[in-house]
Formats: sequence, C-alpha cells, structure tokens
Amino acid sequence: MTPELFLASKAAEAVKAIYNTTVDPSTLQVQVTRKEFEGDYTIVVFPLLRISHASPDATGTALGEWLAGNCPEVSAFNSVKGFLNISLSNLWWRETLQSIIEAGDSYFTLPSTGKRIMVEFSSPNTNKPLHLGHIRNNLLGDSVSRLLAAAGNDVIKATLVNDRGVHICKSMYAWQKCFDGATPESSGKKGDHLVGDCYVAFSNMLKKEVEELVAGGMDKEQAEKEAPCMKAVHQMLVKWEQGDPEVRALWEKMNGWVFDGFDQTYRALGISFDKVYYEHNTYLLGKSLVQKGLDSGVFVKDPDGSVWCDLTADGLDRKLLLRSDGTSVYMTQDLGTAESRFAEFDLDSHVYVVGDEQNYHFQVLKLVLGKLGFEWAERIFHLSYGMVELPEGKMKSREGTVVDADDLIEDMYLEAKATSEESGKLDDVPEQEKDRLYHMIGLGALKYFILKVDPRRKMLFNPKESIDFNGNTGPFIQYTNARICSILRKAKDASTPECPAVDLSPKEIRLVQLVNLYPQKLSEAAASFSPAVMANYSYDLAKEFNQYYHDTQILRESDSAVRSMRLSLIKTVSDVLCASMGLLGIELPERM
Repeated sequence: MTPELFLASKAAEAVKAIYNTTVDPSTLQVQVTRKEFEGDYTIVVFPLLRISHASPDATGTALGEWLAGNCPEVSAFNSVKGFLNISLSNLWWRETLQSIIEAGDSYFTLPSTGKRIMVEFSSPNTNKPLHLGHIRNNLLGDSVSRLLAAAGNDVIKATLVNDRGVHICKSMYAWQKCFDGATPESSGKKGDHLVGDCYVAFSNMLKKEVEELVAGGMDKEQAEKEAPCMKAVHQMLVKWEQGDPEVRALWEKMNGWVFDGFDQTYRALGISFDKVYYEHNTYLLGKSLVQKGLDSGVFVKDPDGSVWCDLTADGLDRKLLLRSDGTSVYMTQDLGTAESRFAEFDLDSHVYVVGDEQNYHFQVLKLVLGKLGFEWAERIFHLSYGMVELPEGKMKSREGTVVDADDLIEDMYLEAKATSEESGKLDDVPEQEKDRLYHMIGLGALKYFILKVDPRRKMLFNPKESIDFNGNTGPFIQYTNARICSILRKAKDASTPECPAVDLSPKEIRLVQLVNLYPQKLSEAAASFSPAVMANYSYDLAKEFNQYYHDTQILRESDSAVRSMRLSLIKTVSDVLCASMGLLGIELPERM
C-alpha cells in the first residue's frame, strides 16, 4: 500500500472515531510534504471542516493526535494552517522495504489493464540510412512500448516502411546513371549507406540541371519541374505503378539492400518490431473510406474530380484526400491503415511516434476519422517530439550532412573507450570484457542523453557531454550500479532475503522513500508517454545512493544486523535502478 492510501484510510478512521462521521478515504487529499515543512506526507484538512465545525488548526491537531496515538507507523505531526504534516515512523519504512524485497519481480510491473495498444515508430524512408533524428524516434518508440507494457498493457510495436514513391525513384535513377552497377559487396558499404549516397548524388544532379535551365532563362520553380532527371524519375514512378518488371526488379533489389542495413542498425540499438508494414502494400488503403465519406456527405468532390474534407468549421482548412487524377495522398493512406489496424488487432488505442512537424497532419487525421463515424478516433495519440540538433546546427539529408546512426553508435563506443581508459575505471576489468562494456556504456550514454529530455522539447545532442561519468548521464548511473554490485560481491551474506528489524538512518529512509516511488513513477511515465520521468528518477536514486555510500559504512559495519539491513537495502536500490533503466532500453553492467 502506498503511503498516500495508508494515511487516507487511517485519517478516515480518525474522522469516524473523533466525529462519528464516515468519509470515503478516496475523497481525502494526501500529498508529499513540501520541502520547507517538516514531515513526509500532508493531509489537506479544509474539506473536513464541515464535519469538525472547528478551525483548520484545531481540526488538524485533533486528527494528528489520534493518528500519533493509534498508529505506530506515525511518529510525529504538525498542523499548519489547514495542512496536517505527518512524519512516518521507522516501523513504516522498515516494513515498506521488506514488502518491496518480498514482492520480487512483481514489484516492477503494474496489474494488467486488459488494454491492447499499438505503438508505431521509426517508419523510415528507404532512400537513406537512419540518422540521429531517427535515433530519437526509435528510442522514444521503444521506451514508450516498454513503459506501456510494464504498466500492464498488451503492446504491439509496429513500423510502416516508406518504400515507394518519388524519393525512392530518385535513388534508383541515380544508381543507374552514376554508380556503375555498384553493390554493397563491391563497394564495401552497408546497403542503406550505398542507397543514401545515390540519393545525395541525385540531389547534386538535379541542382546542376536546374542551374543550367535557370541560366538559359527559365525560372527556378519551372526548372525544377522540367529538369531531365526529374522528368525521368516521374516516368520511373509511373512504370513502377504499372508494374514494369525491370523497374520493379531494381526497386526490390535496392530496397533489399536498405532493409539489410536497417536491420543491422536496429540490432545495434536493441530495437525490434512485432509488426512491419510496407507502404507499397498500404498506399491504396483508404480509397474506400473516401467513397464512404462522399456517400455520407462528409467529403465533397470538386469540379476537377479531386476529393476534399472541409474542416473550416473546426478552425482548420480544406484537406485533400484524392487528387484530381484519382491518386491518393498520405492522409488517404493513414485513414485506411488506422481502420485496418483497429480492426485487425482490436486496439484500445494507437500511439504514433512522429516529429512535431506533423502535428497538423495528426490533428486532421483524428478529425476526419471522427467525422467518418469511428468512435476510436479519440483514442489515437500523436507522441509529438522535438527535433534533435547538433552544436553545428540542423541536419540536411539531401546535402548529405546528417549524423548517420551507425557512425554515431560507433563514435559513442569510441568515446566510452577513451573516457574509460582515461579515468582508469576499467583497469581491473579482464580484457575480454572491456569491449562489451565499451559498447554497453556508449549505447547507454546515447540512449540516456536523448531519453532524459521530455519528448516534446527540442534537444541539442553533445556526444562528449553524454559520456561523462559524473552528472546526469547514463554512465554515471551505470557506474553507480557497478559500485553496488562490487559491494555485494565482497559481502558473503549479500543474498540475505530479509531485512532485519533495525532502525533506519535518515539517509536510509530517504533511499526507501525513493525506491518506493517506482510504481508511481512508472504509472506517471506510461500515462504521459515520457521516458524522461524514469530517466530522471533513476538519476535521483543513483545520486542519493552515492551520497549514502560516501557517508555510510556498509561492509565495515560491526553490527551484523545493521550490516545485513544495509546490504538488503543497496541490493534493492540496484534492482530498482536496473528495472527503471531497463525501461529505457539501457543495460547496467555489474562491473565498470
């Protein structure tokens, strides 16, 4: 039972005993005491004044005296202007620690909600490798999936691969013209990198042709349409849609290269999916919904044959759903995929992890689905996250100035290796373990630095800052856990299953208070789709442990009962750190 629930139930007993009136404990407000007041939790007294017919201080004092006299878990109280501040006793915190230890693994998951949620993330284009922006998307999607699963939901991790369209044909055309039949094997490059080079090559080709047309007197906008390479790309797309064997064969080959490359990057990040959708299978979905909307009068057809949804009454504008030539747009596809997923999986909700530049798109998607009569439209959620920038500024795919995901993962490994060797923290680690630890530390630094920031905020990524072994970083928390594991290895009775009934020091109580917050923090993080809640909770716990470790004898403690309690306490801290960081996809080593 949480302290809030316990105190609410006891306060209800007090009201019954003092005023002979029954109150529902759930109606009583109990909150963490503000730092400037003495106490652990505060009961708001004002709602009880209609029962007590006394002043706020008198009512609070009466309740406090009853609680202190009848509850051994309450050690002290003070009543301040309608707020009853309660200090919980050593008994309460000892029993809390023991209950956490006895709960074992069940402590780290919440009861089943019976709900099924799809989380869609990554959704890359197959014309370039994954970059830093994709990393934030993937890490957010993976962590949110873990949070929702730990919070008792049945979670389906999905991705929609954008594997068709003009952007794909650009890379295909450039490969034909500029790459002399190169393959990943012949070039020594990952397939997604090779195709990304093709995309950049096309952009350079287009730029040159546009400059030549502009020099001949054509305006730039017209030149971009009339450029020979762009015309060739559009013709290639038409052939693809007509099923041209040669174009389709090249498309399958180059997409295969990219898929292999993506898989390698996903494995390096520890990312996996339960369901993979491909745009070439889904881009025609939604056309039947457009017809449904036309039949019901929700949509309108313009004289040129294009179909629109008028959202001006909702404060937006008219949204195109079918072009005049009958071809669909992204919104058409998203309407169809949403309908098919809710039907296929009987979803309770669907979370789209997509950058904040698509806020308008998802606002429209929910509105249109609602107008089509789908009651689940309100259960679609857009996890809108801010872009990632570097100290040098924004990234640009077309110019080849992005931070490649594979390069970044390798750079983080090298940063971890350099920092570890400079600090000497891994000098005692066997050589064969060091490489594994460098990867673990580098990846932990990358994930933590990105996930500790609220998803809705833009962020600046600094690799060197992220790898620091001090401060609010992944390696600091990893090193904290390794320190605890080192202590436990040295202790013969480290596996003691019970916590002896000895008084806890104020610092020990503070640690128990923090580990006791885990279920609450998990619930908060899952409800807000924010891994940052767990990241910063992990840091607070690690920081508190390090202060405790600095001030407290553990292995040299002469009292065996106190020593055993302290070992049980720090083992619990380690378990909570591993669980909370695990929700971020971060592994904590036992040695560092």
